[in-house]
Amino acid sequence: MISFELGVEDLAHTRFALSPLGETVLSLRVLRDPGVSVLHLPWRRSVLARIGGLDGGFDTGLLLSLVADLLTLPDFLTPRPAVFEPEFEDELAVVRGTPPDRVRRDLLAAHAPHPLPAPLHAATAPGDGPVTALRDTLCELLHRYWEIAVRPVWPQIRLVAEADMTYRARQLARGGARLLFADMHPQLRWEDAGSRGFLRIHRTIGGYEAKACGRGLLLVPSVFAHKCAPPAGPDEPPSLLYPSRGAATLWEAEPEPVLRTGADAGGRAAGRAAGAAGDALVPLLGAPRARLLRLLAEPAATVELARRLRVTPSAVSQHLRVLHAAGLATRARHGRQVLYRRSPLGDRLAAGG
Repeated sequence: MISFELGVEDLAHTRFALSPLGETVLSLRVLRDPGVSVLHLPWRRSVLARIGGLDGGFDTGLLLSLVADLLTLPDFLTPRPAVFEPEFEDELAVVRGTPPDRVRRDLLAAHAPHPLPAPLHAATAPGDGPVTALRDTLCELLHRYWEIAVRPVWPQIRLVAEADMTYRARQLARGGARLLFADMHPQLRWEDAGSRGFLRIHRTIGGYEAKACGRGLLLVPSVFAHKCAPPAGPDEPPSLLYPSRGAATLWEAEPEPVLRTGADAGGRAAGRAAGAAGDALVPLLGAPRARLLRLLAEPAATVELARRLRVTPSAVSQHLRVLHAAGLATRARHGRQVLYRRSPLGDRLAAGG
């Protein structure tokens, strides 16, 4: 078990961040073992097809050797994000600056108790030259892999992660740390102890206790994570990479993604959507708006709703304006986005439908 002791100041300094490099590295687990998450099989098939179509020069064996038999990964490949959304290249520059001793230590620790696989044997060669060359080769390979596998879908991943962060922030505002961590993952338990609290992370490979001591807590949602991942040791500031809500919506649309405007909303397509939306709401709102209202149980941006429904943002925007004008949806600016969710009236209507 790993335990973080957090004081009032640490909870006040709790923040969220995204990590393009972290998602890239964690996705290697899915690429190596499809059983890790069946949700990502459509993405995996697409990536393998693109890698297979390359004209050689892509060392898949070296890339996948980073994932150990226990699905652990070298800690130096996932540096702590310094800002809310760092650029992939900036995070990779941190990895390029990792001292050879740490590269060697983290590779050996990730694969323990087993020996390093053959593609990583340079890490155990005498001197710093071989392990430094291996580190630089891994950085080049990860950059190519990012361009092929993750960068094309990063906008979708970011939207899902941002929706998760919005939900978590609401949980924290409504019920403090206990509610924030209540449904984050079964591994987590929050224990209040007066002016401080303890975040317990169960079922970890190693164990330690760490005091935040005013350094706060960094939370990083990940669509490719299948369990929580704190730092490998107590010397790092407290952080937690955790599975993001909504990952199941990434590669598949909502059923019956029919969302039209004007007179085209009727007919056979609207009839099919009516079954999904619920008979009671459809006569009142129309099938498209009824389905949209049901999706607004949690805050979401127009672009995210359009992605899930596979329609244009302008079509979604028209219906959102109607729902907002009718008092069934609220909207609030969150950073660069406007997020919509059901109002209390919209909640009652949807529950009665």
